[in-house]
Amino acid sequence: MATKTSEDAAAGTTAAQHDDETAQGVETAARDTAGKTETEGAAAAGSTGAAADGAPAGETAGERAGETPDGPADEFEDDAADAKATSGVGQGAGAVVAAALGLVSLSGGWIGTVAGARQQLIGQLRTSSTAGVATQIKAVYGDSWHTTALWAGFFALLALITGVVVLARPAFGTPGRPQAPWIKSVAWAGVSLGVIGLLLAVLKYSDALLALPSAG
Repeated sequence: MATKTSEDAAAGTTAAQHDDETAQGVETAARDTAGKTETEGAAAAGSTGAAADGAPAGETAGERAGETPDGPADEFEDDAADAKATSGVGQGAGAVVAAALGLVSLSGGWIGTVAGARQQLIGQLRTSSTAGVATQIKAVYGDSWHTTALWAGFFALLALITGVVVLARPAFGTPGRPQAPWIKSVAWAGVSLGVIGLLLAVLKYSDALLALPSAG
C-alpha cells in the first residue's frame, strides 16, 4: 500500500508539472500573437497615413503644405501681373496718341497743309483771269483755308475720342485696378487739346477767326 501511494503521488506531481508547462506555453503563444497583431496594425496605420497624405514617409505636413499650393498660386500671380502690364501699355500708348493728335489739330498737320495747297491750285485753275476779285479770293484762298480747317477739326475729333476712350477704359476692365496717374494726365491733355483744336477749326471754317479780307 505504501508503494502504491508513492507512485500515485509521483504521478500527480508529474501531471501538475505538465499542466504548468502547458499553461506557460499557451500564455507565451498568446503574448507572441498579441505582439505580432499590434506590429501589423501599426504598420498598416502608417501605410494608410502615408497614402492619405499623398507624400513619402518622413515628409512633414508643413513641407507638403509649403510645396503643394505654391506652384498654382505663383502661376496665377504671374498671369495677373502680365495682364496688368499689357493693359497699362495699351492705355499709355492710347494716351500718348491722343495728346499727339491734339497737337496736330492745332495746325492741321502735314496732311492739312498739303490738302490746302491742293485746293488753292484747283481754285487757280478753275477761276478765270477775268473773274472778280472777291471770286478769286474765295476760290484761291478761302477754299484752301476751309480745307485746312476741316482737316484740323478731323484730327481734333480723333484726339478727343481717343482720350475719352483711354479715360473710360478702367470702367470696363478688372474692378479695383487703378489707372496709372501719368496715363490719366496724358489722356486729359489729349482731350483738352482736342477740344481746343475742334473749337479753333469751327471758328476758322465759319470765318469767325481770321476771316477773308473784303474786296470792296
